Parts: sequence; structure tokens; C-alpha cells
Amino acid sequence: KRVIVQNVATTGYGVLNAADPIVAAMAPSCPGKIIFFAADRHHPVMATHRAQGHRTVYVDGDSIVASEGSWRETIHLRDVPITRNGKIGFQVENVMASVAAAWGVGMPWQTIRRGLSGFVNDSDNAPGRFNIMDYRGATVIADYGHNPDAMRALVQAVDALPANRRSVVISGAGDRRDEDIREQTVILGAAFDDVILYQDAAQRGRADGEVMNLLREGLAGAPRTKHVEEIRGEFIAIDAALERLQPGDLCLVLVDQVEEALAHLAQRCTQAGATA
Repeated sequence: KRVIVQNVATTGYGVLNAADPIVAAMAPSCPGKIIFFAADRHHPVMATHRAQGHRTVYVDGDSIVASEGSWRETIHLRDVPITRNGKIGFQVENVMASVAAAWGVGMPWQTIRRGLSGFVNDSDNAPGRFNIMDYRGATVIADYGHNPDAMRALVQAVDALPANRRSVVISGAGDRRDEDIREQTVILGAAFDDVILYQDAAQRGRADGEVMNLLREGLAGAPRTKHVEEIRGEFIAIDAALERLQPGDLCLVLVDQVEEALAHLAQRCTQAGATA
């Protein structure tokens, strides 16, 4: 990813996450200027950059702030639907990065605001990226997260949403390390009541059932999960999870075949709405 930073024009801007040490360390490689972003404006990298009068984007209370020297531009999080009033942390980070990028290319602030207020991360605009649907009064979220960091971000996001009971549908990519596959369900086992493990056709070099066993190992001693199922087939697993849902529940579906799974979910939600 450093290659992208190294190829910024001398008149351009590189947008870097100040809270990620590896990313922040790319700044000297950028031929142009840097816009740092982070939720915490007091982060040392942010504080130094701001003190030098350079561009930063950060969160201040219920708003995102773009700052350069003494100049400020404020965008209220309530006006950015994908953040759900700032409750979805990783979406707030995505918005900060987007604001910084748009600012860097000189986009008018009115246009930036209009884009943020009108953007909906549904399966058409951002397939597999926290797509929220309704199924008979339950909330269904489809996401392509497939590593421990993604699980942590998704759990934080789900924790911000109301739910009577939480379930998750998950498989694992066979080309990941054993410990990374296990860690995903260690994280999920502390946040979800029901976990449905599924195995699909593409095991990426793993023996039959090997990924499922690693996921099951991660759930050993899970503090919250009480119900675990193992199912072969992504769509069968999705259907099993949907059948268990009651109004007010929440189900996170970690999709593997993104387009096909989203189409299947959309069809099931549409059918449920038609028969409600």
C-alpha cells in the first residue's frame, strides 16, 4: 500500500490514518502533502500535524471536523446516515477518510456534504459492506469481513444497535493462519448468542472439515454463545439463521459468495415482506 503513497503527485495529498502506526509511518514517502485523520484529535501524530498548521480530519463530539491552521469545517454526524449518528465506529473512520480525500482534490464542501447525506451503503452501492436489511422485524446485516480486525470492528458496530438476541453466520477462509481463523470465533463468541458455522465448496487447500473445526475451537468456553450449529452450504446456513429470527433480533451474515449471498438475502427479505 505504500506504493500508492509514493505515487502521489507533488501537488496532491496523501490521506493517512494517524492512529495506525504502520500507515502513519508512510508519510515521509509521500511526494505531496499529507492529510491525517483519526477520531482522537489529541493523538500525538494528529496534534503535531495540527500544530504545524497542516490538514487534519477528526471527531469532535457529535461532528467530524476538517482543520487547517485556524480554519475549520464541521459536518454533523447526524447528517451522515451510514454512521448512524456516529454509533458505527468503522463507518465514522470511513467517512473521515472520504472527507479528507474529497478535500484533498478540491471538491466543494457543499458537494461533500450532499454526497455524505445521500449515500446509502446498500448492496448496490457497497456490496458486502455492512448492508442492513429487514427480515420480519429483525435486523439482518451482511458483511464480507473475514479477519480478526474486521470481527472486532463489526462487533463494535453491532453493539451500538439494539437487539433482543444476536446471531452470526460465519465460515472461514482456508488460506488464513490457524490462529487467525480461531480468533474470529473467539471474538464472536463473546458478542453473539447463536453462532452458525458453515462450510462451502471452496476450502482453499484445507482438508474437508478442517476450517469448521478451527472455528469450533475458537468457541470453546465462549462467554456468550449458547447455541452453535454446523452446516454445509452458505445459503442453507443463511436460511437456518433466518428461520430462528424473531422480531427485534439481529443477525450478522458474514458472506463468502458476495453477489450470490446478497441476492439470496434480498430475495428472502422481499418474500418475507410480501407475506407479512
